[in-house]
Amino acid sequence: MKRALIAAATLALAACGAAADDAMLDVGGGRPGASQTFAPANLPAFFDCVRERGATFVSAHRGGDGDGLAENAIATFESTLAQAPAFLEVDVSRTHDGHLVLMHDDTVDRTTNGSGNVSALTLAQFRALSLRDDDGNVLDAHPPSLRDALDWAEGRTVLELDVKRGVSYEDVAREVEEASAMDRVIFITYSVDGASRLARVAPGAIIYTTIRDERDLDTLERRGVELSRIVAWLGDEQFSEDLVEALAAQGVEARVGMFSRGDDFAGAAHAGIAGVAVNDTLAAFREIDGADGEEGFAALQCLTAR
Repeated sequence: MKRALIAAATLALAACGAAADDAMLDVGGGRPGASQTFAPANLPAFFDCVRERGATFVSAHRGGDGDGLAENAIATFESTLAQAPAFLEVDVSRTHDGHLVLMHDDTVDRTTNGSGNVSALTLAQFRALSLRDDDGNVLDAHPPSLRDALDWAEGRTVLELDVKRGVSYEDVAREVEEASAMDRVIFITYSVDGASRLARVAPGAIIYTTIRDERDLDTLERRGVELSRIVAWLGDEQFSEDLVEALAAQGVEARVGMFSRGDDFAGAAHAGIAGVAVNDTLAAFREIDGADGEEGFAALQCLTAR
């Protein structure tokens, strides 16, 4: 599919009058050290295009994984994008001195050579830690700050920000604004209340939020939230295809989690799911690419949508 992917990406760029980027042409090649990109020109337009084309994109859970790699780490992000075009889901925590950093757990015990709560460490202490891979091996890599990740991701991909306990939307939105990154991040929330609050804090943000049924959309609209900036999270269990269709009729895309080996990524794509959050990024990409009915990975053709 790689040749077809290259051709599709090139045609899409030419049609929009954009210059072909070498990194774009290499997407999916999996060459070690290759520079890959999956950075939409306009996020709301990207989501509209994905929904209208019936395309499906991939999100790498905790930034991706692999042998000798750590979650929520810059080197892992680079490895993920060298394998497949993907957005990167990352976890935002807060240090004792108020800095925003990437860490999934409340403590650093599982993923670094240190111990204790993230909230008990200063930024300098946090940065001095060494990361561990999934097998517990200590790596020559250190956990990044949110700003490190935002700066790295510019022009490369979109970061999906999972804001952890004890971290305010206000603080995260401020940091994103200071990095001039509001148009290249997505905020993750888990309730209509959370999405409503975030929309007040950051009116220009794209928001993933849990949607149980159409009434949740009605609630968001009554609270003044633009549905064009909402992507529905349907969880990581069985989803309702009727709900996916109902959401699409209101201009809202659906996203699901598929974290187990053997998950039916192609089935999700055929059901109209716009985004899948996964652990195995390359497997999801290959299956969706092979089943989307397009010459090349269909979501790539939405990168230049405006």
